[in-house]
Amino acid sequence: MEGVSSEAASLAGHLKLGKLIYLYDDNRVTLSAGTDITFTEDRARRFEAYGWHVQSVADGNDLVAIDAALRSARAETQRPSLILARTHIGYGAPDKQDSFESHGSPLGVEEVRLAKQNLGWPTEPLFYIPEKAGEHFRKAVERGKAAQTECSDRFSAYGRAFPDLAKAFQQVMQGKLPDGWDRDIPVFPVDEKGMATRVAAGKVMNAVAVRLPALIGGSADLNPSTHTALSGLGDFEPTGVTVPDKQGAVDGVWSYAGRNIYFGVREHGMGAILNGLAAHAGVVPFGATFLIFSDYMRPPIRLAAMMKLHVIYVFTHDSIALGQDGSTHQPVEQLAGLRAVPGLTVIRPGDANETAVAWRVALEAGDHPVALILTRQNVPTLDRTQCAAADGLRRGAYVLADALNGKPDVILIASGSEIELVMAARQTLQERNVMARVVSMPSWELFNAQPQSYRDQVLLPSVRARLAVEAGASQGWHRYVGDGGDVLGVDRFGASAPGDIVMREYGFTAENVCKRAQALL
Repeated sequence: MEGVSSEAASLAGHLKLGKLIYLYDDNRVTLSAGTDITFTEDRARRFEAYGWHVQSVADGNDLVAIDAALRSARAETQRPSLILARTHIGYGAPDKQDSFESHGSPLGVEEVRLAKQNLGWPTEPLFYIPEKAGEHFRKAVERGKAAQTECSDRFSAYGRAFPDLAKAFQQVMQGKLPDGWDRDIPVFPVDEKGMATRVAAGKVMNAVAVRLPALIGGSADLNPSTHTALSGLGDFEPTGVTVPDKQGAVDGVWSYAGRNIYFGVREHGMGAILNGLAAHAGVVPFGATFLIFSDYMRPPIRLAAMMKLHVIYVFTHDSIALGQDGSTHQPVEQLAGLRAVPGLTVIRPGDANETAVAWRVALEAGDHPVALILTRQNVPTLDRTQCAAADGLRRGAYVLADALNGKPDVILIASGSEIELVMAARQTLQERNVMARVVSMPSWELFNAQPQSYRDQVLLPSVRARLAVEAGASQGWHRYVGDGGDVLGVDRFGASAPGDIVMREYGFTAENVCKRAQALL
Protein backbone atom coordinates (compact mmCIF):
# COMPACT_ATOMS: atom_id res chain seq x y z
CA MET A 1 0.00 0.00 0.00
CA GLU A 2 2.70 2.48 0.97
CA GLY A 3 3.98 4.91 -1.63
CA VAL A 4 7.63 3.97 -1.22
CA SER A 5 6.94 0.49 -2.65
CA SER A 6 5.31 2.04 -5.71
CA GLU A 7 8.24 4.41 -6.21
CA ALA A 8 10.84 1.67 -5.89
CA ALA A 9 8.90 -0.86 -7.97
CA SER A 10 8.35 1.64 -10.77
CA LEU A 11 12.06 2.44 -10.99
CA ALA A 12 13.06 -1.24 -10.73
CA GLY A 13 10.80 -2.08 -13.67
CA HIS A 14 12.24 0.75 -15.74
CA LEU A 15 15.80 -0.33 -14.94
CA LYS A 16 15.00 -4.00 -15.74
CA LEU A 17 16.54 -5.27 -12.52
CA GLY A 18 16.21 -8.96 -13.33
CA LYS A 19 17.92 -10.15 -10.14
CA LEU A 20 15.24 -8.58 -7.94
CA ILE A 21 12.57 -10.94 -6.59
CA TYR A 22 9.67 -9.91 -4.34
CA LEU A 23 7.63 -12.47 -2.42
CA TYR A 24 4.27 -10.88 -1.56
CA ASP A 25 2.59 -12.43 1.49
CA ASP A 26 -0.96 -12.01 0.23
CA ASN A 27 -2.85 -12.66 3.47
CA ARG A 28 -5.37 -9.83 2.84
CA VAL A 29 -5.22 -8.52 6.39
CA THR A 30 -3.70 -5.34 7.84
CA LEU A 31 -3.01 -4.50 11.46
CA SER A 32 -6.50 -3.16 12.05
CA ALA A 33 -8.76 -4.57 9.35
CA GLY A 34 -9.23 -6.72 6.32
CA THR A 35 -7.79 -5.24 3.14
CA ASP A 36 -11.21 -5.22 1.46
CA ILE A 37 -12.07 -1.90 3.10
CA THR A 38 -8.96 -0.08 1.84
CA PHE A 39 -7.06 -2.02 -0.82
CA THR A 40 -9.01 -3.48 -3.73
CA GLU A 41 -6.77 -2.68 -6.70
CA ASP A 42 -5.37 -5.51 -8.81
CA ARG A 43 -1.85 -5.72 -7.41
CA ALA A 44 -0.66 -8.20 -10.04
CA ARG A 45 -1.72 -6.01 -12.96
CA ARG A 46 -0.20 -2.95 -11.32
CA PHE A 47 3.20 -4.64 -11.18
CA GLU A 48 2.77 -5.93 -14.72
CA ALA A 49 2.27 -2.29 -15.74
CA TYR A 50 5.54 -1.46 -13.98
CA GLY A 51 7.26 -3.98 -16.27
CA TRP A 52 7.57 -6.82 -13.77
CA HIS A 53 7.40 -10.57 -14.29
CA VAL A 54 4.38 -11.56 -12.15
CA GLN A 55 3.38 -15.02 -10.87
CA SER A 56 0.72 -16.20 -8.41
CA VAL A 57 0.84 -19.16 -6.04
CA ALA A 58 -2.59 -20.24 -4.85
CA ASP A 59 -1.37 -21.87 -1.63
CA GLY A 60 1.40 -20.19 0.37
CA ASN A 61 2.12 -23.54 2.04
CA ASP A 62 2.71 -25.33 -1.27
CA LEU A 63 6.50 -25.60 -1.19
CA VAL A 64 6.69 -27.25 -4.61
CA ALA A 65 4.74 -24.42 -6.25
CA ILE A 66 6.79 -21.76 -4.46
CA ASP A 67 10.03 -23.45 -5.48
CA ALA A 68 8.86 -23.58 -9.11
CA ALA A 69 7.91 -19.89 -8.99
CA LEU A 70 11.32 -18.97 -7.57
CA ARG A 71 13.11 -20.96 -10.28
CA SER A 72 11.07 -19.19 -12.93
CA ALA A 73 11.85 -15.82 -11.33
CA ARG A 74 15.59 -16.57 -11.33
CA ALA A 75 15.42 -17.56 -15.00
CA GLU A 76 13.85 -14.18 -15.88
CA THR A 77 16.84 -11.86 -16.27
CA GLN A 78 15.25 -8.88 -18.01
CA ARG A 79 12.51 -8.07 -15.51
CA PRO A 80 12.20 -7.96 -11.73
CA SER A 81 9.81 -10.61 -10.41
CA LEU A 82 6.81 -10.55 -8.11
CA ILE A 83 5.42 -13.76 -6.61
CA LEU A 84 2.01 -13.37 -4.97
CA ALA A 85 1.55 -16.21 -2.48
CA ARG A 86 -1.95 -16.56 -1.04
CA THR A 87 -1.54 -17.16 2.68
CA HIS A 88 -3.70 -17.15 5.81
CA ILE A 89 -2.55 -15.18 8.82
CA GLY A 90 -2.79 -17.20 12.03
CA TYR A 91 -2.89 -20.35 9.90
CA GLY A 92 -4.57 -23.23 11.71
CA ALA A 93 -5.76 -21.18 14.69
CA PRO A 94 -9.45 -22.11 14.99
CA ASP A 95 -10.59 -18.70 16.28
CA LYS A 96 -8.02 -16.30 14.81
CA GLN A 97 -7.09 -17.51 11.31
CA ASP A 98 -7.58 -14.66 8.78
CA SER A 99 -8.22 -12.23 11.64
CA PHE A 100 -6.44 -8.92 12.05
CA GLU A 101 -6.25 -9.76 15.75
CA SER A 102 -3.45 -12.21 14.97
CA HIS A 103 -1.44 -9.52 13.17
CA GLY A 104 -0.18 -7.38 16.02
CA SER A 105 -0.80 -9.62 19.06
CA PRO A 106 0.28 -13.12 20.14
CA LEU A 107 -2.26 -15.87 19.61
CA GLY A 108 -2.19 -16.69 23.33
CA VAL A 109 -1.36 -19.97 25.05
CA GLU A 110 -4.80 -21.55 24.60
CA GLU A 111 -5.17 -20.57 20.93
CA VAL A 112 -1.67 -21.90 20.18
CA ARG A 113 -2.60 -25.20 21.83
CA LEU A 114 -5.80 -25.41 19.77
CA ALA A 115 -3.92 -24.54 16.58
CA LYS A 116 -1.42 -27.34 17.22
CA GLN A 117 -4.25 -29.79 17.77
CA ASN A 118 -5.99 -28.55 14.64
CA LEU A 119 -2.83 -29.09 12.57
CA GLY A 120 -1.91 -32.43 14.13
CA TRP A 121 1.21 -30.96 15.78
CA PRO A 122 2.46 -32.21 19.17
CA THR A 123 1.37 -29.93 22.00
CA GLU A 124 4.41 -30.92 24.04
CA PRO A 125 7.13 -29.81 24.33
CA LEU A 126 6.07 -26.17 24.12
CA PHE A 127 8.67 -25.41 21.43
CA TYR A 128 8.85 -28.52 19.27
CA ILE A 129 11.40 -29.08 16.49
CA PRO A 130 10.88 -32.28 14.48
CA GLU A 131 14.05 -34.33 14.12
CA LYS A 132 13.94 -34.20 10.29
CA ALA A 133 13.59 -30.42 10.35
CA GLY A 134 16.54 -30.10 12.71
CA GLU A 135 18.68 -32.29 10.45
CA HIS A 136 17.70 -30.26 7.41
CA PHE A 137 18.66 -26.94 9.00
CA ARG A 138 21.96 -28.30 10.34
CA LYS A 139 22.97 -29.19 6.78
CA ALA A 140 23.02 -25.45 6.06
CA VAL A 141 26.14 -25.15 8.22
CA GLU A 142 28.13 -27.50 6.00
CA ARG A 143 26.67 -26.00 2.82
CA GLY A 144 27.68 -22.57 4.07
CA LYS A 145 31.22 -23.67 4.86
CA ALA A 146 31.57 -25.20 1.40
CA ALA A 147 30.21 -22.09 -0.29
CA GLN A 148 32.51 -19.84 1.73
CA THR A 149 35.54 -21.99 0.87
CA GLU A 150 34.64 -21.94 -2.82
CA CYS A 151 34.21 -18.16 -2.77
CA SER A 152 37.51 -17.69 -0.96
CA ASP A 153 39.35 -19.94 -3.40
CA ARG A 154 37.89 -18.13 -6.41
CA PHE A 155 38.84 -14.74 -5.03
CA SER A 156 42.36 -15.92 -4.23
CA ALA A 157 42.74 -17.05 -7.84
CA TYR A 158 41.37 -13.72 -9.03
CA GLY A 159 43.83 -11.89 -6.77
CA ARG A 160 46.75 -13.79 -8.28
CA ALA A 161 45.60 -12.96 -11.79
CA PHE A 162 44.58 -9.33 -11.13
CA PRO A 163 46.32 -8.16 -7.93
CA ASP A 164 45.56 -4.44 -8.37
CA LEU A 165 41.87 -4.97 -9.07
CA ALA A 166 41.56 -7.43 -6.19
CA LYS A 167 43.14 -4.93 -3.82
CA ALA A 168 40.82 -2.18 -5.03
CA PHE A 169 37.81 -4.45 -4.58
CA GLN A 170 38.77 -5.40 -1.03
CA GLN A 171 39.44 -1.77 -0.19
CA VAL A 172 36.05 -0.56 -1.39
CA MET A 173 34.17 -3.44 0.26
CA GLN A 174 35.82 -2.49 3.55
CA GLY A 175 34.65 1.10 3.13
CA LYS A 176 38.15 2.51 2.68
CA LEU A 177 39.00 5.41 0.38
CA PRO A 178 41.74 4.88 -2.23
CA ASP A 179 45.08 6.67 -1.96
CA GLY A 180 44.99 10.13 -3.49
CA TRP A 181 41.19 10.25 -3.74
CA ASP A 182 41.15 13.93 -2.69
CA ARG A 183 44.14 15.06 -4.77
CA ASP A 184 42.08 17.13 -7.20
CA ILE A 185 39.70 18.87 -4.79
CA PRO A 186 39.87 22.54 -5.78
CA VAL A 187 40.90 25.44 -3.56
CA PHE A 188 38.60 28.30 -4.47
CA PRO A 189 40.11 31.79 -4.89
CA VAL A 190 38.85 34.83 -2.99
CA ASP A 191 35.77 36.17 -4.71
CA GLU A 192 33.49 38.87 -3.32
CA LYS A 193 30.63 37.75 -5.55
CA GLY A 194 31.49 34.10 -4.95
CA MET A 195 29.30 31.18 -5.90
CA ALA A 196 26.44 29.20 -4.49
CA THR A 197 27.60 26.39 -2.23
CA ARG A 198 25.54 23.98 -4.40
CA VAL A 199 27.74 24.98 -7.36
CA ALA A 200 30.94 24.60 -5.32
CA ALA A 201 29.76 21.18 -4.14
CA GLY A 202 29.18 20.09 -7.72
CA LYS A 203 32.73 21.05 -8.65
CA VAL A 204 34.11 19.13 -5.68
CA MET A 205 32.04 16.04 -6.48
CA ASN A 206 33.26 15.95 -10.04
CA ALA A 207 36.87 16.43 -8.95
CA VAL A 208 36.57 13.52 -6.52
CA ALA A 209 34.48 11.12 -8.61
CA VAL A 210 37.22 10.35 -11.14
CA ARG A 211 39.49 9.03 -8.38
CA LEU A 212 36.71 7.48 -6.31
CA PRO A 213 34.91 4.84 -8.42
CA ALA A 214 32.69 3.92 -5.46
CA LEU A 215 30.85 7.27 -5.60
CA ILE A 216 27.48 6.73 -7.27
CA GLY A 217 24.10 8.39 -7.02
CA GLY A 218 21.86 11.07 -8.39
CA SER A 219 18.96 13.36 -7.66
CA ALA A 220 15.19 13.24 -7.46
CA ASP A 221 14.79 14.84 -10.91
CA LEU A 222 16.81 17.92 -9.94
CA ASN A 223 20.32 17.58 -11.43
CA PRO A 224 20.29 21.06 -13.04
CA SER A 225 19.35 22.60 -9.69
CA THR A 226 21.41 20.48 -7.29
CA HIS A 227 24.51 20.34 -9.54
CA THR A 228 25.01 16.66 -8.70
CA ALA A 229 25.55 15.17 -12.18
CA LEU A 230 28.89 13.36 -12.46
CA SER A 231 30.09 14.63 -15.82
CA GLY A 232 31.19 12.01 -18.33
CA LEU A 233 30.68 9.10 -15.95
CA GLY A 234 27.68 7.61 -17.67
CA ASP A 235 24.04 6.88 -17.05
CA PHE A 236 22.86 3.94 -14.95
CA GLU A 237 20.38 2.44 -17.41
CA PRO A 238 19.65 -1.00 -18.88
CA THR A 239 21.89 -1.82 -21.83
CA GLY A 240 20.29 -2.17 -25.24
CA VAL A 241 17.18 -0.12 -24.45
CA THR A 242 16.36 2.54 -27.01
CA VAL A 243 15.16 5.78 -25.39
CA PRO A 244 13.64 8.26 -27.88
CA ASP A 245 14.24 11.28 -25.64
CA LYS A 246 17.57 11.35 -23.84
CA GLN A 247 17.51 14.97 -22.77
CA GLY A 248 19.06 15.36 -19.32
CA ALA A 249 21.35 12.37 -19.78
CA VAL A 250 25.04 12.61 -18.83
CA ASP A 251 27.84 11.78 -21.27
CA GLY A 252 29.49 8.38 -21.05
CA VAL A 253 28.30 4.79 -21.00
CA TRP A 254 24.60 3.93 -21.09
CA SER A 255 24.57 0.78 -18.94
CA TYR A 256 24.77 -0.50 -15.41
CA ALA A 257 28.36 0.76 -15.41
CA GLY A 258 27.01 4.33 -15.40
CA ARG A 259 27.53 6.28 -12.18
CA ASN A 260 24.54 8.64 -12.50
CA ILE A 261 21.25 7.22 -11.24
CA TYR A 262 18.04 8.95 -12.30
CA PHE A 263 15.63 8.50 -9.41
CA GLY A 264 12.85 10.56 -10.96
CA VAL A 265 10.45 12.46 -8.71
CA ARG A 266 10.77 9.78 -6.03
CA GLU A 267 12.46 11.17 -2.91
CA HIS A 268 11.18 8.44 -0.57
CA GLY A 269 12.22 5.68 -2.95
CA MET A 270 15.59 7.36 -3.49
CA GLY A 271 16.29 7.39 0.25
CA ALA A 272 15.41 3.71 0.58
CA ILE A 273 17.53 2.75 -2.44
CA LEU A 274 20.53 4.64 -1.04
CA ASN A 275 20.20 2.61 2.16
CA GLY A 276 20.18 -0.61 0.17
CA LEU A 277 23.30 0.39 -1.72
CA ALA A 278 25.13 1.35 1.47
CA ALA A 279 24.04 -1.81 3.31
CA HIS A 280 25.38 -3.94 0.45
CA ALA A 281 28.77 -2.17 0.70
CA GLY A 282 31.20 -1.48 -2.13
CA VAL A 283 29.76 1.90 -3.01
CA VAL A 284 29.39 5.36 -1.45
CA PRO A 285 25.86 6.39 -2.45
CA PHE A 286 24.57 9.96 -2.59
CA GLY A 287 21.16 11.43 -3.27
CA ALA A 288 20.10 15.00 -3.87
CA THR A 289 16.98 17.12 -3.67
CA PHE A 290 15.81 20.47 -2.28
CA LEU A 291 16.04 20.74 1.52
CA ILE A 292 12.27 21.17 1.80
CA PHE A 293 11.76 17.75 0.18
CA SER A 294 13.95 16.03 2.76
CA ASP A 295 10.63 15.61 4.57
CA TYR A 296 9.63 13.02 1.95
CA MET A 297 12.80 11.06 2.82
CA ARG A 298 12.52 11.22 6.58
CA PRO A 299 11.94 7.47 7.20
CA PRO A 300 14.98 6.25 5.21
CA ILE A 301 17.17 9.02 6.66
CA ARG A 302 16.22 7.86 10.14
CA LEU A 303 16.94 4.24 9.21
CA ALA A 304 20.32 5.17 7.71
CA ALA A 305 21.27 6.80 11.01
CA MET A 306 19.94 3.85 13.03
CA MET A 307 21.79 1.33 10.84
CA LYS A 308 24.99 3.43 10.72
CA LEU A 309 25.00 3.49 6.92
CA HIS A 310 27.42 5.65 4.97
CA VAL A 311 24.94 7.64 2.89
CA ILE A 312 25.48 11.23 1.73
CA TYR A 313 22.54 13.58 1.22
CA VAL A 314 22.91 16.76 -0.82
CA PHE A 315 20.12 19.17 0.14
CA THR A 316 20.13 22.46 -1.76
CA HIS A 317 17.91 25.58 -1.75
CA ASP A 318 18.47 25.71 1.97
CA SER A 319 16.50 28.72 3.23
CA ILE A 320 13.94 31.45 2.59
CA ALA A 321 16.60 33.03 0.36
CA LEU A 322 15.62 30.71 -2.48
CA GLY A 323 13.00 33.30 -3.36
CA GLN A 324 9.83 33.31 -5.44
CA ASP A 325 8.83 29.67 -5.00
CA GLY A 326 7.43 30.90 -1.72
CA SER A 327 6.46 29.31 1.56
CA THR A 328 5.73 25.86 0.11
CA HIS A 329 9.35 25.49 -1.04
CA GLN A 330 11.23 27.59 1.50
CA PRO A 331 12.55 25.38 4.32
CA VAL A 332 12.13 26.63 7.86
CA GLU A 333 11.95 23.70 10.29
CA GLN A 334 13.86 21.17 8.16
CA LEU A 335 17.32 21.99 9.55
CA ALA A 336 16.09 21.60 13.13
CA GLY A 337 14.38 18.35 12.18
CA LEU A 338 17.49 16.86 10.61
CA ARG A 339 19.64 17.93 13.56
CA ALA A 340 17.23 16.05 15.82
CA VAL A 341 18.08 12.70 14.17
CA PRO A 342 20.58 10.80 16.37
CA GLY A 343 23.62 9.70 14.42
CA LEU A 344 23.10 12.03 11.43
CA THR A 345 25.81 14.64 10.84
CA VAL A 346 24.38 17.84 9.37
CA ILE A 347 26.79 20.32 7.76
CA ARG A 348 25.83 23.76 6.41
CA PRO A 349 29.02 25.28 4.96
CA GLY A 350 29.43 29.04 4.64
CA ASP A 351 31.46 29.39 1.43
CA ALA A 352 33.05 27.37 -1.36
CA ASN A 353 36.10 26.30 0.62
CA GLU A 354 34.05 25.21 3.62
CA THR A 355 31.97 23.22 1.13
CA ALA A 356 35.10 21.43 -0.10
CA VAL A 357 35.99 20.48 3.47
CA ALA A 358 32.39 19.41 4.11
CA TRP A 359 32.62 16.94 1.21
CA ARG A 360 35.87 15.58 2.64
CA VAL A 361 34.19 15.04 6.01
CA ALA A 362 31.19 13.39 4.36
CA LEU A 363 33.30 10.95 2.36
CA GLU A 364 35.50 10.10 5.34
CA ALA A 365 32.48 9.49 7.63
CA GLY A 366 32.42 5.75 6.95
CA ASP A 367 29.92 4.57 9.53
CA HIS A 368 27.09 7.11 9.53
CA PRO A 369 25.07 9.31 7.17
CA VAL A 370 25.89 12.96 6.43
CA ALA A 371 23.60 15.71 5.16
CA LEU A 372 25.14 18.63 3.28
CA ILE A 373 22.94 21.74 3.36
CA LEU A 374 23.69 24.07 0.44
CA THR A 375 22.59 27.46 -0.89
CA ARG A 376 20.86 28.34 -4.10
CA GLN A 377 22.22 31.91 -4.05
CA ASN A 378 25.82 33.04 -4.40
CA VAL A 379 27.86 33.64 -1.25
CA PRO A 380 31.29 35.29 -1.12
CA THR A 381 34.38 33.10 -1.12
CA LEU A 382 36.20 34.37 1.95
CA ASP A 383 39.79 35.60 2.04
CA ARG A 384 41.44 32.95 4.18
CA THR A 385 44.53 35.12 4.68
CA GLN A 386 42.25 37.40 6.70
CA CYS A 387 40.10 34.63 8.20
CA ALA A 388 40.81 31.25 9.74
CA ALA A 389 41.33 28.27 7.45
CA ALA A 390 38.23 26.49 6.19
CA ASP A 391 39.56 23.23 7.64
CA GLY A 392 38.18 24.46 10.93
CA LEU A 393 34.87 23.03 9.70
CA ARG A 394 36.11 19.59 10.73
CA ARG A 395 35.58 20.61 14.35
CA GLY A 396 32.03 21.78 13.72
CA ALA A 397 32.65 25.38 14.77
CA TYR A 398 35.69 27.61 14.80
CA VAL A 399 36.71 31.24 15.28
CA LEU A 400 36.47 32.62 11.77
CA ALA A 401 37.47 36.18 12.69
CA ASP A 402 38.22 37.43 16.19
CA ALA A 403 37.90 40.80 17.86
CA LEU A 404 40.87 42.96 16.98
CA ASN A 405 41.98 43.16 20.59
CA GLY A 406 41.27 39.49 21.21
CA LYS A 407 38.70 40.44 23.85
CA PRO A 408 35.24 40.27 22.27
CA ASP A 409 32.28 42.08 23.77
CA VAL A 410 29.92 39.90 21.78
CA ILE A 411 30.14 36.61 19.88
CA LEU A 412 28.32 36.35 16.55
CA ILE A 413 27.59 32.74 15.54
CA ALA A 414 26.32 31.75 12.10
CA SER A 415 26.16 28.97 9.54
CA GLY A 416 25.88 28.90 5.76
CA SER A 417 24.96 32.03 3.87
CA GLU A 418 24.53 34.04 7.07
CA ILE A 419 28.31 34.06 7.57
CA GLU A 420 28.39 36.94 5.10
CA LEU A 421 25.98 38.91 7.29
CA VAL A 422 27.85 38.48 10.55
CA MET A 423 31.17 39.29 8.93
CA ALA A 424 29.73 42.58 7.67
CA ALA A 425 28.16 43.24 11.07
CA ARG A 426 31.50 42.61 12.79
CA GLN A 427 33.08 45.39 10.74
CA THR A 428 30.26 47.84 11.51
CA LEU A 429 30.30 46.99 15.22
CA GLN A 430 34.04 47.57 15.29
CA GLU A 431 33.46 51.07 13.88
CA ARG A 432 31.05 51.59 16.79
CA ASN A 433 33.71 50.45 19.29
CA VAL A 434 32.01 47.13 19.89
CA MET A 435 34.44 44.25 19.55
CA ALA A 436 32.89 41.13 17.98
CA ARG A 437 34.12 37.60 17.43
CA VAL A 438 32.64 35.69 14.47
CA VAL A 439 32.19 31.96 14.89
CA SER A 440 31.35 29.81 11.89
CA MET A 441 29.28 26.86 13.11
CA PRO A 442 28.45 24.64 10.12
CA SER A 443 27.84 21.48 12.17
CA TRP A 444 26.42 21.10 15.66
CA GLU A 445 27.18 17.39 15.69
CA LEU A 446 30.88 17.84 14.90
CA PHE A 447 31.16 20.66 17.44
CA ASN A 448 29.41 18.70 20.19
CA ALA A 449 31.94 15.89 19.68
CA GLN A 450 34.86 18.18 20.57
CA PRO A 451 36.39 18.35 24.05
CA GLN A 452 34.84 20.87 26.40
CA SER A 453 38.14 22.77 26.46
CA TYR A 454 37.95 23.40 22.71
CA ARG A 455 34.29 24.41 22.87
CA ASP A 456 35.13 26.91 25.60
CA GLN A 457 37.94 28.34 23.46
CA VAL A 458 35.45 29.03 20.67
CA LEU A 459 32.46 30.13 22.76
CA LEU A 460 34.15 31.91 25.64
CA PRO A 461 32.18 31.25 28.85
CA SER A 462 33.06 34.78 30.02
CA VAL A 463 31.20 36.32 27.06
CA ARG A 464 27.47 35.97 27.71
CA ALA A 465 26.45 38.32 24.89
CA ARG A 466 26.03 35.90 21.99
CA LEU A 467 23.91 36.18 18.88
CA ALA A 468 23.22 33.18 16.63
CA VAL A 469 22.13 34.01 13.07
CA GLU A 470 20.58 31.38 10.80
CA ALA A 471 17.79 31.58 8.23
CA GLY A 472 15.91 28.67 9.75
CA ALA A 473 14.01 27.75 12.89
CA SER A 474 15.66 29.10 16.04
CA GLN A 475 14.97 25.86 17.90
CA GLY A 476 18.16 24.40 19.35
CA TRP A 477 20.37 27.46 19.00
CA HIS A 478 19.70 28.55 22.58
CA ARG A 479 22.04 25.89 23.90
CA TYR A 480 24.91 27.81 22.28
CA VAL A 481 23.86 31.38 23.03
CA GLY A 482 22.84 30.71 26.65
CA ASP A 483 20.44 32.77 28.73
CA GLY A 484 22.37 35.95 28.04
CA GLY A 485 22.14 35.57 24.27
CA ASP A 486 19.68 35.83 21.40
CA VAL A 487 18.80 34.08 18.14
CA LEU A 488 17.96 35.72 14.82
CA GLY A 489 16.10 32.95 13.04
CA VAL A 490 12.92 32.19 11.13
CA ASP A 491 10.02 30.94 13.25
CA ARG A 492 7.25 31.46 10.70
CA PHE A 493 6.77 30.35 7.12
CA GLY A 494 8.37 32.12 4.17
CA ALA A 495 6.89 34.41 1.57
CA SER A 496 6.94 34.74 -2.20
CA ALA A 497 9.40 37.39 -3.34
CA PRO A 498 12.96 37.60 -4.65
CA GLY A 499 15.33 35.99 -2.18
CA ASP A 500 17.17 39.16 -1.18
CA ILE A 501 13.86 40.90 -0.44
CA VAL A 502 12.58 38.00 1.67
CA MET A 503 15.82 37.95 3.66
CA ARG A 504 15.67 41.71 4.22
CA GLU A 505 12.02 41.68 5.28
CA TYR A 506 12.73 38.84 7.72
CA GLY A 507 15.50 40.85 9.37
CA PHE A 508 18.54 39.26 7.79
CA THR A 509 20.57 42.41 7.22
CA ALA A 510 23.93 43.44 8.63
CA GLU A 511 22.34 46.44 10.32
CA ASN A 512 19.74 44.31 12.08
CA VAL A 513 22.47 41.93 13.23
CA CYS A 514 24.28 44.93 14.72
CA LYS A 515 21.08 46.15 16.37
CA ARG A 516 20.35 42.74 17.93
CA ALA A 517 23.97 42.37 19.06
CA GLN A 518 24.11 45.82 20.65
CA ALA A 519 20.83 45.14 22.45
CA LEU A 520 22.58 42.31 24.27
CA LEU A 521 25.10 44.79 25.66
